[in-house]
Order: sequence, then C-alpha cells, then structure tokens
Amino acid sequence: MTVENMKKTIFKQADYKQWKALAEQSLKGKPYDSLLTETWEGITLHPLYYEKTSSNNTSIIQSMKENPGWTIAQQTIAESASSFLKQLIDSLERGNESIVYDGTNPFDWEDNQLLELTKLVSKYPVFFMNLKNDDPILRAFDFVHHELRESISGIVQAKDWIIPVGYKNLRTNGADLWKVHHDGADAVSELAIALSVASRIAAGEKSFESFANNFFVRFAIDTHFFMEIAKLRAFRILWKAFSKAFEVNDAPPIPVMAITSLRSYSKLDPYVNLLRAGNETFAAILGGADIITVHPHDSLTGSNASSIRYAKNIQLVLKEEAHVDKVLDPAGGSYYIEKLTDELVEKAWELFLGIESKDGLDVFLQGHELKVLLSKRQIEVNTGKKSLIGTNVYAEVASTNFADRDEYKQLNRLAKPFEEFRKLASDNQPKTVLLTFGEIKDFKPRADFVTGFLASGGITSEWSPSFQTAEQAIEWLNTENPDYAIICTTDEKLSDIVESVLEKLPEGLLLDVAGKVDKDSERKWSEKGLNGTIFNGQNKIEKLHTIFDSWKGGPTK
Repeated sequence: MTVENMKKTIFKQADYKQWKALAEQSLKGKPYDSLLTETWEGITLHPLYYEKTSSNNTSIIQSMKENPGWTIAQQTIAESASSFLKQLIDSLERGNESIVYDGTNPFDWEDNQLLELTKLVSKYPVFFMNLKNDDPILRAFDFVHHELRESISGIVQAKDWIIPVGYKNLRTNGADLWKVHHDGADAVSELAIALSVASRIAAGEKSFESFANNFFVRFAIDTHFFMEIAKLRAFRILWKAFSKAFEVNDAPPIPVMAITSLRSYSKLDPYVNLLRAGNETFAAILGGADIITVHPHDSLTGSNASSIRYAKNIQLVLKEEAHVDKVLDPAGGSYYIEKLTDELVEKAWELFLGIESKDGLDVFLQGHELKVLLSKRQIEVNTGKKSLIGTNVYAEVASTNFADRDEYKQLNRLAKPFEEFRKLASDNQPKTVLLTFGEIKDFKPRADFVTGFLASGGITSEWSPSFQTAEQAIEWLNTENPDYAIICTTDEKLSDIVESVLEKLPEGLLLDVAGKVDKDSERKWSEKGLNGTIFNGQNKIEKLHTIFDSWKGGPTK
C-alpha cells in the first residue's frame, strides 16, 4: 500500500456492541458478567467505559478548588519540644511546606521554644490536629504579634479551644473522617458522614458564610486507587449541592485535607508500606486534595529520620517530576473516573439524606453498618480474596518489630490478625515439612501455595524429596521426626497416598492434605488420623490457629 493510499484509508468507528462481542469471543465460554466487579460501595465496575457512560463535572470540580497543586504537609514526629523544632526546621529546608503537629501525645514547651515556633508560624501554614484545648503548643498563638495574625493560615483541630483575637484565616471546625475510615467506612459512607457533620455544624452557625469560612474536611486515602480519586472529586460536587441546599449558589471552596490511611499498613515487611503510601498519595493528588500528609512506612512501630524523609520525598518526586500540580483536575476527562465520581455522588447524597431523615449521625455511627463493612473487609484479607503483599501473600518469614505506637494501637487494621499470630508463633512453632509425591509438575503448584500459606503465619516449611510411594515417605518421616506434615500431590494420586500414609503415620505427627477434598473423603480420613486440609480461599487465620491448637494440644514426643 502506498503512502497516498494509506492517507485515504478510513477505519470504521467501532462501537460498544462490537467490542462486547469480541470480548465474549475471547472469554471462551465464560459469561460476560465475569468481567464485572462489585465494590464495597455497591458500584459495579465494568471492563470498558466510553463517552456516553459519564457526565463531565470537571467545571464544577474546578470551581470548588481555588488553585492547582497542593501543600506538602509532612508531620514532624518528636518526643520533645526541642526535638520538634530541630526536625521541623530541617524538614522545611528540605521541601516540607507546612507545620504539622499531632497532639495525641503532647509535650511541654518553654517560652523561648514557643517564641522560636511563632517565627515559623508566621511563614508557613499550620496544621495542628487532635489537640486538647490545654495543649501547651496552643500558647504559641498568644506570642504572635497582632499585626501578623491575619496572615497566618491553616487548621487547628482543638475542641472547645477559644481562638485568640485576630486569626481570621485559621479554621477550627471540620469533618475528620480518620476514625470512621478505620472503623470500616467505604467511600460512600465517608462522603455522607462528611456532609452530615457539615450539616450539624452549619445548623449552629449564624450564617452559611461564617460556617464555610471555618470549615474543613479531612479524608484518609486507602489503596483502592481509582475509588479514592473519585471520592475526593465527588466531595467537590457534593459540597456544591450541599451549599445550594442552604440557598448559596456561589459556595466558597473549602480545604480538602488528605492523609494516607493506615488501614492497609502492616508491621510485616513494612517496606511494602512505602508502595502503599505512594499509591495513596498519587490518588490524593489526582483527586484534587489541597493538603496532603503521608505516613512513613514504619509509623506503626516508630518512625526515624530516614523513614520520615522517604515519606516527604514521595510528594516531592510527584510534584517536581510528574508536574501534576499544574492542573486543577488531573483526572477530569477519564470516562471511568468520571462515571465512578457520578455514582459516588448519587449514592452518598442518598445516604446523607437517609441519615438526616432518620435518627441522625450519632445513631448511624453506633449502628451496625460500619461494623459489617469492617468485618467483610477482614474476611476478604483472611481468605486471600484481597491481597496484602508481605502479609497474607508473599510473606517473608523473618523477625518483625511488633512494637506499638500508642496513638495507633486502637486502629482497626487489616493486617492485625496476621501480626498477632506471627507474634504468637515467633518463638515456638512446629517443625514443618511438605511431603511431595510424583513429578515436580505434580506437586509444585500446591507445595508453593502451602509454603506461602504457612509463611503468612510465620511458619517455616521444608520440602521433602520427591517420593514415589507412601512407604518412602514414612521412612523419611521416621528419620526426620517433624511435628507437622502436609501431603502435596495431584488429586488423582491423593486418595491412595493418604490412605497408605495414615496406616503407618508416626505417633504424634500432625498431618494435613493440600487441596480441597470432598466431605466424605475428609471425614473418612479424619477418622483415621488426618488433621485437615489446606486450600485456596480458606480462612488463613482460623486454619493457622487450628494448626497451633492441634500441635500444642497433641501428644508430647
């Protein structure tokens, strides 16, 4: 074909029906619905999105955000005022753009230290979270000269704190979704709760303007990348609708804070938390957050200078190299994210109206909705339906720091059951072997699975030589004298091997089978001494505890 002919070639525009037909053909008998995914929010994710599947709310989102980009708000983590000041100054010199302080564990301040802090407060926005109204750091605002107070901006989250005269740009009242997020809330619930909190606060103010000028919202951002992007975008649209309900058409934008979630953080293989933090931070950026705080990867056990720097650098790299701070709504125009945003807006507004029309926010928070969501999330992790890399899959059997930072002890985290079991098993575990039979192709898939399954509980396993007969396996077991063994082979060979091994099973040996077997076979083998089975989709935590209970409760060798 010549160049001229190529220029004249016209390709027919493919439509959704054609794409679906090709997709069904490639599925080779599987139903098209197998490509659909249900989310916690009750939203069905489709394999393809196109222009007609979404509306474009970019203009609304842009009108609800003052400027492109975001403020880097890296928390300073210290044990004393002097250490706080030293680390803060270093952090500000190395790219941090805010003064971030968490008052969960306050410390004392001397007047000269507060004076030094006020010099910084006059230059950088402040984000003081979780303060009690008698936290000594609040005295810093008394030291600021009256002429400078109006220029100081940020957020001070201190209940019942009476703000000193002159601070017109400090916000003190907002919707903080940190706790409900870790209590199990999904994106729809968080958005609806944010609106309900706003409604409650607005009802107590003299005017909507005074309320809006003092309001902020803080979202925890989890690892469901596109849903978290859509969540922040949806809030902008919902805020516009919320304002119209108060007969305010030109609602002022409010600051949207984002902080990386700890719900998916783990003490096991903590460096994976760096990847989670990067995922969450980028989602917050694309979603249009105004202020972003990133938790260091070792936040759960205690951070150091290096981990805090890594966390800060996540934002610096994205800002300096990806240039996403140059656009008001970076995710705008993506059919998938636009559709997801629309669905979140619709569902969150409906839930918000339901909360307001029924028993109110307090009753909703005390109800079962969030507990059920949290329980379902935990089951997904325990059964392997949701992967926590380094925790329930691809786990490394290595020493772990199980220390707890006080402020995070009570948080509901998905890795907790695995951490607790690993701590239990760290000092005392059964000598474990995998009994392999046949060719490597016969046993390797199941042996690999079982090795990973046990590793999620901190149990180290050794593979036996490949056996051809049960007699060879029994002879090896009598020599090695393990506490616990798992038979790994094909379904076709399994029955004969299990029967033969059980006939001469060494006394006190705990024996399992890899693979899901029918109930009749399992019952028959259990009567002859089989402990149980290990299979994909099984509740790992329950099975791991069963192994330990059976081993520790069995005969002493």
